[in-house]
Amino acid sequence: MEALKTKPTAEHTLGDETFMSAEELGLYTAELKNAKTTQVEDRAEKARAELIKTLSEPVELTPKKVHEITQMLLHKLRIAAEQGNNELLVMRFPDVMCSDGGRAINNFEKGWPETLTGRPRQAFEFWRGRLQPAGYGLKAMIVDWPDGMPGDIGLFLTWETRRV
Repeated sequence: MEALKTKPTAEHTLGDETFMSAEELGLYTAELKNAKTTQVEDRAEKARAELIKTLSEPVELTPKKVHEITQMLLHKLRIAAEQGNNELLVMRFPDVMCSDGGRAINNFEKGWPETLTGRPRQAFEFWRGRLQPAGYGLKAMIVDWPDGMPGDIGLFLTWETRRV
């Protein structure tokens, strides 16, 4: 094997090439990652704002809508029971749907339902009018803790499991 006897021309030396340095490449990568994170966060915030807007508007409970809700619940309840569960998450919503940001729910206060607004309040009323008389319980709890603060709240239908 012969050694290279010619030197590369000045325009081909590494110092003169127009490559990014490792530090510049690292900064560029960080900027790209930050931009993607910001885009994801912006989309998530827009989706959350849209969800809050939707949940703030009541649903018209026509007989047809009540029937649809009941059929959907019965289907999910059967599946939960077949899996041996005695509770079912029926609604999840941001803590801002409570007038106190979920404080009463987090502290297991007796009057927590009074803090519900919008569709979560409608869900509670639906339970109280139709499901509680059938023996179902309802519990609410914080199900998400972003940055250690209360986030989403879950409403769970509960029932007793009896041994036969």
